[in-house]
Amino acid sequence: MTTKEILQYVKDHESGKVKIAYVDIDGILRGKYIAAKKFLGIAEKGTSFCDVIFGWDSGDASYTNCSYTGWHTGYPDAPARIDLGTFRRIPWENGLPFFLGEIIDSKGAPACVCPRQLLKKVLRDAVQQGFTPYAAQEFEWYNFAETPQTVADKGFQQLTPLTPGMFGYSILRSSLNNRFFTALFDQLRDFDVPIEGIHTETGPGTYEAAIEYSDLLTAADRAVLFKTAVKEIAYQQGIMATFMAKIHESLPGCGGHIHQSLRDKTGKKNVFYNGKDKQQISNTLRHYIAGQLHCLPQILPMFAPTVNSYKRLVEGAWAPTTITWGIDNRTVALRVLQQNESACRLETRVVGADANPYLAMAGAIASGLYGIRHKLELQDAVTGNGYTDESHGTLPRTLEQATAAMKASAAARELFGEAFTGHFVATREWEWKQHLKTVTDWEMKRYFEII
Repeated sequence: MTTKEILQYVKDHESGKVKIAYVDIDGILRGKYIAAKKFLGIAEKGTSFCDVIFGWDSGDASYTNCSYTGWHTGYPDAPARIDLGTFRRIPWENGLPFFLGEIIDSKGAPACVCPRQLLKKVLRDAVQQGFTPYAAQEFEWYNFAETPQTVADKGFQQLTPLTPGMFGYSILRSSLNNRFFTALFDQLRDFDVPIEGIHTETGPGTYEAAIEYSDLLTAADRAVLFKTAVKEIAYQQGIMATFMAKIHESLPGCGGHIHQSLRDKTGKKNVFYNGKDKQQISNTLRHYIAGQLHCLPQILPMFAPTVNSYKRLVEGAWAPTTITWGIDNRTVALRVLQQNESACRLETRVVGADANPYLAMAGAIASGLYGIRHKLELQDAVTGNGYTDESHGTLPRTLEQATAAMKASAAARELFGEAFTGHFVATREWEWKQHLKTVTDWEMKRYFEII
């Protein structure tokens, strides 16, 4: 639709309102409804939004270790703009118009802490190197026959999964919950977040969906919107969806794997593919993989941002632990798929479902480009069990270790800039410190009586 058509839709919509949202550092949509009249006045002129969305954590607790905003600044409004190109109609809200925005600075330049702006920087870097990035994210998540109130009343314990048992790729389970399956498939498509497929994963009430491949910015927008849309569609059916990386030690975790490829500047030729090569991959892809492997332990919080993320990254749980790559191998960190030119791509399997898609995609693409720029040499591919190959190292085991590595990394600052890296590292240090205060149910069970 043209800008004129979009604004006319807003003007004509019977609700008389618009929903807008911005993404915070944790990938959470923060937004509000505004009157259509108000929206039409700011759509092309610019607006503002409270900068507290980059001054607090996922639980709305204010950071005390960040300089961008805080009690010391008084939490003012930050300049912002609406991206009219993100226009969507919300199917489960009677076609309500929806838009994403992004935070800028007082001069109209990208705000250093805005995740969507960071991805656009990485996109510009790719273009300057002569590449057009394409990507798609796939998500695994758990579904429960609960509401926010029942979950709170139960203290997040003994929750009822949507279906019992371990039943991956189940035709029976998709029939049992066909109303939910159908709503997800159809309403996500109508929300311009089209999915290629959806199926049950192994684990009670677990689903997996793959979003259609697209240009990088569209892919990230779709991934961010997918998570919120799934939760909202689930709400309507008395279901709660969670994208936590790990909900129980006895169950598999939830991945948010990113598939990516680079095309030439025309956007037509896949520069990862080489049909004459024994492995059918190009030297460009080899450098790209080498870049990701080199940067992985230095920027891991971009892919695994929470304390819970590292409960997923354990041996034998369908998530990688070693700095490895392989051809169509699901036990390594980076999986190459190279059947033909159109489908040749890299799957970054480290990423959890809990990651901020903008930051995860920025991390994947930027570190790959780093390898190309520096012409890094690629180690041998793993054949067989990637968990047993520690010859090139292992991933950090905790958020504390990963954050310390990123804080000390010159590569992270080269990729993302001093301002963003400093802010993001501080937010992850904060996250770890909040965890240290908490007495867990594991500690109660282990020590309450016996100590």
